[in-house]
Formats: sequence, structure tokens, C-alpha cells
Amino acid sequence: MSHRILVVDDEEPIRVNLCRFLRLEGHVVDEAPDGRVALGKLAEARYDLVLCDVMMPHCNGFELLAHMQADAGLRSIPLVFLSASAEPEKLQEGLIMGARHYITKPFNLLDLRQTIDELLEQTPPPPDGQP
Repeated sequence: MSHRILVVDDEEPIRVNLCRFLRLEGHVVDEAPDGRVALGKLAEARYDLVLCDVMMPHCNGFELLAHMQADAGLRSIPLVFLSASAEPEKLQEGLIMGARHYITKPFNLLDLRQTIDELLEQTPPPPDGQP
């Protein structure tokens, strides 16, 4: 089953490669270079999952997650942080805020696939009448 995933990362090579991988896995993928652009995309379309870097300009991953948690229509979309920072405090902060998982860069694509598959299986479909 194809799912719609939003990839948010300011590092273009990472974003492009991740999008390519997810498309090869059969997903519909959109991308954003920062949280501000991601918020615009989230307002336009329904996503099943958001993969998000933490440190980005304009609106970082924590700010994006806070916006999503404050919006009843976005709160149920699982967000997975992808970050080069493996500081335990950052990991804990992200999970306390509502992130569903935190993966440190560089990451193994097979492990990422497993995490994505598990989260998508656990996430209920949107209520009837929602895209």
C-alpha cells in the first residue's frame, strides 16, 4: 500500500536521496527544505508520515513538531526526527514533545524502512471525509 510521506531536511543531498529511496519503496513523497515550507505543505495535503531533520533554518524540527501538536488535524500524523545530533537530551526532548521516533544520521536505510513500516502499520487511517 502506498503512503504519502513528507521529507523535511535543509540538506538537499540527504533530502533528494531519501525521497528517491521512499519512491522506490512505492510511497508518494513530497519534500520541504525547512519547517516553514513543511507547514505550508501540511496545510495543502494529508500525509501519513513526516520525516524531519531537527536543525534547519526558518523553522526547526522542534518548532514544526510543536505546530503539528497544536493542530488537531495534524497531531495524529507521526513525525520521525532524523538528526546528526545524538545528544540524549535532544532525543528525550523530541520524544516528550510527541515525536514517534528519533533516528540519528547517518542512518541505515533498511533500519529506516523497518521503522517507517512499523509506524505506518500502527497509524489509523484518517477519519472518513478527510483526504
